[in-house]
Amino acid sequence: MNSANHATRAVVLLSGGLDSATALAMAKAQGFACYALSVDYGQRHLAELAAASRVAQHLGAIEHRVLHLDLNQFGGSALTDGNIAVPTAGVQPGIPVTYVPARNTIMLSLALAWAEVLQAGHLFVGVNAVDYSGYPDCRPEFIQAFQQLARLATKAAVEGAPLQVHAPLIDLSKADIIRAGQKLGVDYSLTVSCYQADAAGRACGQCDSCRLRQEGFTAAGVADPTRYQSS
Repeated sequence: MNSANHATRAVVLLSGGLDSATALAMAKAQGFACYALSVDYGQRHLAELAAASRVAQHLGAIEHRVLHLDLNQFGGSALTDGNIAVPTAGVQPGIPVTYVPARNTIMLSLALAWAEVLQAGHLFVGVNAVDYSGYPDCRPEFIQAFQQLARLATKAAVEGAPLQVHAPLIDLSKADIIRAGQKLGVDYSLTVSCYQADAAGRACGQCDSCRLRQEGFTAAGVADPTRYQSS
């Protein structure tokens, strides 16, 4: 692979939700050859992985891979432990029980590994520090720290071709993300954001992720295309 490939290849973490779909669209619009990576980490449902496959195809990813990693063995989160209920009373201050310990660190590390194999020069992740649920691994400081880790820990960087970590949504509100995605042609009806979607991908409408998504569409003045279990 030549240096031009290194400069234009990007691995994009793709959960199947609204934010990661927008991040993929942004990477594609910037001219990157995008390789989408999703992780089956033992989350409550697989509907988001089916959504990730739809989004990857819709937005023209060159390849979409799903890695299997069972974080259920650790638990510690409402998303990986069936004994911990997903909160539905509204977004509260602090770090919620839906935080999955070290999830973004793990996923970015996996994306970094694939990027090295692909000789890709860029990583995209859809973390957001404005309309988010209090997760510590969605902050700019975390992204900056991981960027430094990538510079120190990879063969590519040591040999003079450091990989760049992009978090294009980090400073955007959910409404701004939706508006940006609309301009780029993202079909949000393909995405699943709910923490406890059913097998058909229909959202509960009550969890933090659903509430933030609903509020984002309302603030953006865009019709919400989400399919809900009550409808």
